[in-house]
Amino acid sequence: MRVFTAGLGAETNTFSGLYIGLDEFRDGFLFEPYTHPPELTEVSAPLFVLREKRQRCGWEVIEGTYAFALPGGRVGSWTYELLRERILSELRVALPVDFVALSMHGATAAVGCDDCEGDLLGRIRQIVGRHVPVGVEIDPHAHLSAAMTANADIIVAMREYPHTDFLARGRELIDLLERAAKGSIRPVTAVHDCRLIGRFHTVREPMRGFVDRMQHLLEETPQLLSLSFVHGFPWGDTADMGAKMLAIANEDLALAERTASALGREVEAMRERTFLPPIGVAAALDLALRAGAWPVVIADVGDNPGGGAGGDSTTLLRALLERDVDACLGPLWDPVAVRMMLAAGVGARVAVRLGGKVGPASGLPLDAEAEILAIDPAAYQTWSGTRMRLGAACAVRIGKVRLVIASIRDQAYGPDLFTNLGIELHDLSIVAVKSAQHFMAGFAPIARTVLLAGGGGPLETDFRRVPYRNIQRPKWPLDAI
Repeated sequence: MRVFTAGLGAETNTFSGLYIGLDEFRDGFLFEPYTHPPELTEVSAPLFVLREKRQRCGWEVIEGTYAFALPGGRVGSWTYELLRERILSELRVALPVDFVALSMHGATAAVGCDDCEGDLLGRIRQIVGRHVPVGVEIDPHAHLSAAMTANADIIVAMREYPHTDFLARGRELIDLLERAAKGSIRPVTAVHDCRLIGRFHTVREPMRGFVDRMQHLLEETPQLLSLSFVHGFPWGDTADMGAKMLAIANEDLALAERTASALGREVEAMRERTFLPPIGVAAALDLALRAGAWPVVIADVGDNPGGGAGGDSTTLLRALLERDVDACLGPLWDPVAVRMMLAAGVGARVAVRLGGKVGPASGLPLDAEAEILAIDPAAYQTWSGTRMRLGAACAVRIGKVRLVIASIRDQAYGPDLFTNLGIELHDLSIVAVKSAQHFMAGFAPIARTVLLAGGGGPLETDFRRVPYRNIQRPKWPLDAI
């Protein structure tokens, strides 16, 4: 097999002013052909699987650019067009190929282009023609557009939220593309629009059972090739936003349509039970302090960088300081403060203004005296077998609160966010993390209780209050359906 692979994506919060340029891709995952790291990452599973195939089966794998930025606002038009044309040029040079395997987010929007995935897939299809299978692995928080399904033979979305199954879905994608290239399957795709905006945590019911039923249905129905529930990204105000069910069958379009419709209607029926809304910061702290067993993990859902927020709101930090409670919080994004801490050094006490820099939704900055506990010029945290970079970072103490401040904006994934910088969690009452769901895999095992706190950042979870302008209506819960 002769295969081309590339990747491009950024989860775009169209309400965010944190525009994404090349520097943001460099902070995330930007590698030119044959310079990609050997380690598996969430965004490079197709490449990882193809490298395995090259080693075991002798496949010829032509590696293109992989470019992923952390969630934020729109990608700059110049940046998107530069990366897009780079990938297209690499593909032209690689021809002929047996198939094209891509990694994309699915909810990437640039200035002037609301559907970057559909745009790129359409251009790839023009280059390779209809006879070459094209497939893509996407995040479930994608906008599944008609342009995507028209130009990709195989679309595989991760099923888990947190997205811990990216390698399994990458293997599924490459397997199906190989079979399609050899002519042993002829994939056909059907999509059911659930007409709703929601959040779908798969670690609890009813979504846990739904994901398991999808897998059982695949195992019991040989003509079904792949099933993906695409959650949609609620803070992407584009025409294609919303939850959709995708089914791929071997030649049998009627089977794909029946399956997508049946599963999609299951989602519609349980829509009000799929998400546990956050409570206010004050109420979360009241519950945590009455828990009687610690640590209690509080997720700062409203300021989750994984949803495109700044990660620099000090609302929860202020509340912890006011309660005078032994706690830690992280990661707070403030590269200016980190630079000051690096200059001052471990053990210094510095007067610093923290957070509140991105915009009005970040709230006010916090002026405080901080004791520098630890510094790491190349900090990281781990998640599902991968390393997530924090850039230069430091641990500081303000009152009874230990705080991790990072120069790369990202959400909390695992406890080593804190322990790598010397903050032990077992003797703390509260562990506060800037995340909405991905933290669960790492922090739930150490938590006596997990609480979701809202109201301290820009990610509104009452979708009736989000000022949508471009989404297709009607859509629940904005409309009665």
